[in-house]
Amino acid sequence: MTQGIDNKVVVITGGSSGLGAETARHLTRAGAKVVLGARRLDRLHALAEELDLGTESVMQTDVTDHAQVQALVKRAVDMHGRIDVMLNNAGVMPLSPLEMLRIEEWNQTIDVNIKGVLYGIAAALPHMQTQKSGQIINVSSVAGHVVSAGGVVYSASKFAVRAISEGLRKEVKPYNIRSTILSPGAVDTELPASTKAEGMAQAMRAFYERNAIPASSFARCVLFAMSQPEEVDINEILFRPTHQEF
Repeated sequence: MTQGIDNKVVVITGGSSGLGAETARHLTRAGAKVVLGARRLDRLHALAEELDLGTESVMQTDVTDHAQVQALVKRAVDMHGRIDVMLNNAGVMPLSPLEMLRIEEWNQTIDVNIKGVLYGIAAALPHMQTQKSGQIINVSSVAGHVVSAGGVVYSASKFAVRAISEGLRKEVKPYNIRSTILSPGAVDTELPASTKAEGMAQAMRAFYERNAIPASSFARCVLFAMSQPEEVDINEILFRPTHQEF
C-alpha cells in the first residue's frame, strides 16, 4: 500500500491532532515529505519532533484565512520544489438543532469546512496545473451522505465538500490531477469536542465512546488512494465503524 508514496510532498491541514497527525505518522513512515498546518503551533512542534521533521515543516495555519493557507502551500513548494498531495483535513462539527439558532457555530462550520477546503484547492491547484500532476484529497463524512436531526448545518457543509470535489474532478482532467473524497464515520479524534450544545454534546460523546474506530483507519485510506498508479483515480472512499448504523 505504500508503493509510490516515497518522496511525495504532502501538505496536510488540521495536522496537529487526530486524523491529520495520524496520517502524517503513516506517511512519514512510508517515506513521504510532509508539511503540516494547524492553529495549535505547540502541537505541531511536538509532532514535528516526534516525526523528526524539523520545525520548518510545520506552520501555524487557520484555514479560514486564505493567505495563511497559501503560505502553507508555498512553504512546501519552497522546501521541496513541488506539491504532490493536498489533504484538506481541517474540520469542525458543532452539532445542534436549527431551532437553537447557534448562528456563530453555523458560520464557523461554513468557514472551516467549506471555505477551508476551497482555500486549500486555491493554494495547491496552480502548482499542480503547472506540474501537470498532483492529487487533492478532501474530507467529507458519512454526514455528507445522510442528514440527521441536529446535524443539518454540518451535513450541508459535508455535502458541499462532495459537490466541490466532484466538480473539481471534472475540471482538472486536462492537467492529469487526481481528486479523492474521504467520507469517514465515527473515528476517534477530538472532533466531537467541537459540539457544545446542551444534550447534543453528551450524546456525541456517548456515541463515539461506543463506536469510534482508530484514526489509523483514515490514514490507511489516504495511503491507499495515494499509492495507486498514476492512471488510477480513487474518487471516493466511504467507511465507518462496523456497528455504526447511519
